[in-house]
Amino acid sequence: MQPDIAEIAVLVTPHFNMAATLAFLDPFRAANYLSGRQHFRWRLAAEDAGLCRASNGLEISVEPLQALAQAQPDLVVVSSSWTPEAFTSAPLLAAIRRFSRSGSYIGGLDTAAFILAEAGLLNGRRATVHYEHIDAFGEKYPQVGICEDLFVHEGSAGTCCGGAAAGEYALFLLRSMAGDALASDCAKYLFHSTVRGPGAHQTDAHLEPLGNTAPAKLRKAIEIMEQHLETPVTIPELCRLAGVSQRQLNRLFQDCVRTSPQLYYRDIRLDRARGLVTQTELRMSEIALASGFASQVHFSRAYKKRFGLPPARDRLESRVPFEFRAWPMYRFEGAGQNGE
Repeated sequence: MQPDIAEIAVLVTPHFNMAATLAFLDPFRAANYLSGRQHFRWRLAAEDAGLCRASNGLEISVEPLQALAQAQPDLVVVSSSWTPEAFTSAPLLAAIRRFSRSGSYIGGLDTAAFILAEAGLLNGRRATVHYEHIDAFGEKYPQVGICEDLFVHEGSAGTCCGGAAAGEYALFLLRSMAGDALASDCAKYLFHSTVRGPGAHQTDAHLEPLGNTAPAKLRKAIEIMEQHLETPVTIPELCRLAGVSQRQLNRLFQDCVRTSPQLYYRDIRLDRARGLVTQTELRMSEIALASGFASQVHFSRAYKKRFGLPPARDRLESRVPFEFRAWPMYRFEGAGQNGE
């Protein structure tokens, strides 16, 4: 008699993140290989059968969602990326709710928390999405406790920010399904020297992947800016909180970021604004205030200068896959320009 095989259903939406999806599946593949028998098998499905294009332009063959109508998978993971709200169709939401009612564990990768929240699975729970979408998620689903963890596991549902964290999320679930020994072997096989668990944050103020090259006082100043996007602090107050003189702060920004503190502060507020413009239906006046701009006219002017088009037009034109749009993280403008 063949041992029980755990069934995994992966539901993808157009422009899903392929790297995160495959990173999630790979520990289960490794478990089958290392144990010498099939513990897990999986199916990939989308609302429409055929080829589903990922955000990197590659395509993957998927079954139609209706092919899973009678399935009762142990684990269902939803994978999406850009514009998840465009793909929260009635059939997909119905399928997710049905799987949840039948006892499947439901997970979401990258921006799939938007879809799980729309299905009502995250009400009163904590959840996470990729940090770029956290503000938009918090505005859209205030009933969900959004956080910046790598992944969140609560009972019969969980969410993961995507990227490499998807593999760690899978290893966490694999451990509960197949035990410590096999999960540890899979981690080593896939070169996860450490596996970050629940509670680990997406960003660490004390860690840079390529080394801590920025001076501590500069990192402190940027951290304060990021904590005060809606109600900006003045540059003198910023200097006081960071324990640095204004002259030194200007020099640090010019040396390390190639721009002034004023411009950097304005730009990260505008970056937050663009996320709200393109990922929510908030009024422009609300977005302006949420991004620290008292005047909507001033906000629109600054937005157009940074991104090349006004926010209302950007809302219409930028709801497309990331491969067709981009914006600079920093503007390399000289010091002395007025950032406001």
